[in-house]
Amino acid sequence: MLTIYLTRHGETEWNIENRLQGSRDSNLTSNGIRDAKLLGKELTEVKFSKIYTSSSKRAVTTANILTNDRSIQLIQEDDLKEINFGDWEGKTKIEINEQFKNEFESLWSSPHLYDHTPHRGESLEDLRNRVGDVIQKIVNSNEEGNILIVTHAVVLATIVAYLKQTSTEKLWDIPYVHGTSLTVIHVNKDNNIEFKLLCDTSHLEKN
Repeated sequence: MLTIYLTRHGETEWNIENRLQGSRDSNLTSNGIRDAKLLGKELTEVKFSKIYTSSSKRAVTTANILTNDRSIQLIQEDDLKEINFGDWEGKTKIEINEQFKNEFESLWSSPHLYDHTPHRGESLEDLRNRVGDVIQKIVNSNEEGNILIVTHAVVLATIVAYLKQTSTEKLWDIPYVHGTSLTVIHVNKDNNIEFKLLCDTSHLEKN
């Protein structure tokens, strides 16, 4: 059996400024580093064969903290990068709402109606296709053991939807994806999927 540990990067400077990052980047905050260390402590006893991470700096930094100084193969995957928000990237949510209120609201409240074209972003369909491809590649390359995946909020929700085979309309039918939240998934040899944890943050209460 393969066990996938899935997490989001730690809090970043743009997170606390309410700026959309997408394919762009900003540094982890002190809180983000602390939270990653707490998750790393929680996972100390888990023997990971590999860590797959988005190639964005905030994810790679988080992944390196999560190794806990262990020698674990770290593989960067561009297809685990956050959805490209186009012209929204670097802007605050207030600024985006001023120009693209309908599109921004639909992304979070009715994602199946989300229109990416006015701000030249990536569609949720294209995101699901690339995420599905990379997750299938990862699963096919790891028949058993434990692996860790470090990625982003919209990608994490998309991975869950892909594995559960739910529609884009239900993309956000999961708990809020906090930074360093932990999702644990069992994949057996028949590719049956079982979610053991979903966006859990109990490790953050142990500091």
